[in-house]
Amino acid sequence: MVSGTGGALGRDEWARHWRYEELPGLDLLRARYVGQFFPRHAHDGYVFGAITGGVEEVGMPHGTERVGRGSVVMINPEVPHTARAGVPEGWAYATLYTSARTVAQVAAETTALRGTAGFAETVVRDPGTARLIAGVHRAAEEGNALAADSLLRTAVARLLQRNGRDLPQRAVRTAGARNALRAREILEQRMAEPPTLEQLAAELGVSPFSLLRSFRETHGMPPHAWLTDARVRRARRLLEDGLPPAEAAVAVGFTDQPHLGRHFRRIVGVPPGAYRRERARTYKTAGPGRS
Repeated sequence: MVSGTGGALGRDEWARHWRYEELPGLDLLRARYVGQFFPRHAHDGYVFGAITGGVEEVGMPHGTERVGRGSVVMINPEVPHTARAGVPEGWAYATLYTSARTVAQVAAETTALRGTAGFAETVVRDPGTARLIAGVHRAAEEGNALAADSLLRTAVARLLQRNGRDLPQRAVRTAGARNALRAREILEQRMAEPPTLEQLAAELGVSPFSLLRSFRETHGMPPHAWLTDARVRRARRLLEDGLPPAEAAVAVGFTDQPHLGRHFRRIVGVPPGAYRRERARTYKTAGPGRS
């Protein structure tokens, strides 16, 4: 695991963010954080986090949830959220970042949900499923693919059966929402050299304040925060392809490697170098240097 040495993480903090090659579409994060603050960001897939110690505060669009040991956090794709410690001693958790494809497969096999499966609640008290999620981590770290896959699908099925619902389809009806989506496309295309808010608004034929408001309403965060999150997401893919952090930083529009490192650490939970090293390793045998 990544320890608190070298200024990467704070004192008494540790984290491991990795991918088990036998389970495509799944990222794993096991960590203990004290001073860590995750700024508003979102994920392509689903987040299932089992709190194993302390208290985490999760900031969602509807408000802040306090999550303690034995509870499970469930976050749907592309939902902006924050996270931080809810008590001075911080929190520890085992988190699964699961692809939409996996969740859809489990929903089709085990539930009556027929639309896009998701969750109405963010937090549930469910010690049994929390243990299953922690068990996925243990099995993956031991190189037991059969157990890891079985526990993963069982955990997702239980959460869907008890808390799942069909997510509503978001129709883009207003001109403001259409402008916000177009602005997002422009920022994605010109990530390394993005326009200013004024330039972006002029390109879309609206006022800067109007675009700022509609972008926040549509995407849950202002354009600059969304762009930082998007840059980190793209940097992750580049690091996974083997690109050094310094080159990934420039490719996505950060000024240098330390600039990438600050934002990467805040959003992903580990430094980019550690993230890249984990993905360069083979995980057919056991794993972490710390439990």
